[in-house]
Amino acid sequence: MSSAVRLVDLRETPLDVAEVVAALDDDASGGLTLFVGRVRDHDGGKGVDGLDYSAHPSALETMRAVCERVAEEHEVQGVAAVHRVGTLAIGDIAVVVATTASHRGDAFAASRALIDTIKADVPIWKHQRFADGSDEWVGTP
Repeated sequence: MSSAVRLVDLRETPLDVAEVVAALDDDASGGLTLFVGRVRDHDGGKGVDGLDYSAHPSALETMRAVCERVAEEHEVQGVAAVHRVGTLAIGDIAVVVATTASHRGDAFAASRALIDTIKADVPIWKHQRFADGSDEWVGTP
């Protein structure tokens, strides 16, 4: 793991934003950009009651590779990403990503690339349960 990649994990337990911020603490960084993805109460015009995240056995390795790639492609001092798996309720934190850089523009660009690439490349699937009794899988191959 490169020295810029400070924290990468998949967890069934609640995520802690402060842990992610602390993992990126250093004096060289003038900017820290943080994205927190939470479970919302609606999707596509339907009420959501909750959801489950499932991860392929390769998901953690893939997420680590994404973090490494973002660290290599952007001028950052630190990269962190933690994703929740299992059953989540409305309002629960599903994902936390953060980057640090000397300047805010680099941190914003790296964090945007990090969350977008995680969503596109990491094999984590969302099973939404809707208030009307229906359900939907999102992100499955």
